[in-house]
Amino acid sequence: MKTDKTHPRTLAAATVIAFAASNGAVFAADPSGLTREQITAVQTAWGHGIVNIDQIHADGGDYPAAATDHISTFYAYKEDEALFYPTPAAEDQFHGSFDEALFYFVGDDIAEDGGFATALYTNVCWENTGTIISGDTAMAMGNYFFTTTDGSEAKVAYTFGDALMENGAPKIVLHHASLPYSPS
Repeated sequence: MKTDKTHPRTLAAATVIAFAASNGAVFAADPSGLTREQITAVQTAWGHGIVNIDQIHADGGDYPAAATDHISTFYAYKEDEALFYPTPAAEDQFHGSFDEALFYFVGDDIAEDGGFATALYTNVCWENTGTIISGDTAMAMGNYFFTTTDGSEAKVAYTFGDALMENGAPKIVLHHASLPYSPS
């Protein structure tokens, strides 16, 4: 079942972080490890962040700064390694650095990095197929759905790996996204 179809179109980065923190104490250390509630809150806040970047872009604002904040908030590039395989990756399949992830989100010279987070998404909702938690790490797999301004919806399969950082914040250490198989 898809959820989270009713969030507002525009959220400031601080609101995204506050939302995440108020929905499962995402950024508080938990001595027993990660919880499903934390993973769900991180996913929801990540989706709101994508919509926020899109809105800032549409409004002519500093969307690269918003994307930088988003990546810093949700991905472990600064604290640890992060493995990122974005959806339309053929020429530059893996985005192993902060800058490569930023280029994917806001656009770059590589044709396939056209600015994923500037596609005018109005909503992101998640359909987890399963979540495996082992102490301070978690893996979640399923589909997320990106709704555009014209109401169309793109279905994308994902695998996310999250880990608690030393400061107690869960961050993405693995992000793999791909379009579902479509026979030719």
